Amino acid sequence: MSAAANRRVELDHDTVERDLMKLILTILELLRELMERQALRRVDQGDLTEEQEERIGMTLMLLADRMDGLCRQYGLDPEELDLDLGPLGSLLGRQ
Repeated sequence: MSAAANRRVELDHDTVERDLMKLILTILELLRELMERQALRRVDQGDLTEEQEERIGMTLMLLADRMDGLCRQYGLDPEELDLDLGPLGSLLGRQ
């Protein structure tokens, strides 16, 4: 058997939907965390009005709640969304 054939991804038909959602939610969580860091940077720099700070804070809280809800819906623990990148550490910095 060739080396390429040995590297094929094995898909389990029973878990493919959950696994796909795990990947999608991991990407969304990464984007959510990047948005949160950017917002905190702007708050620290004083770039935002008080109203903008409040709106961003509420939006970030809503996004976190929605992410938790989606994780529950697909039977995922939010900690499962982190990926081990080997010597680079973890994707979301939680490990």
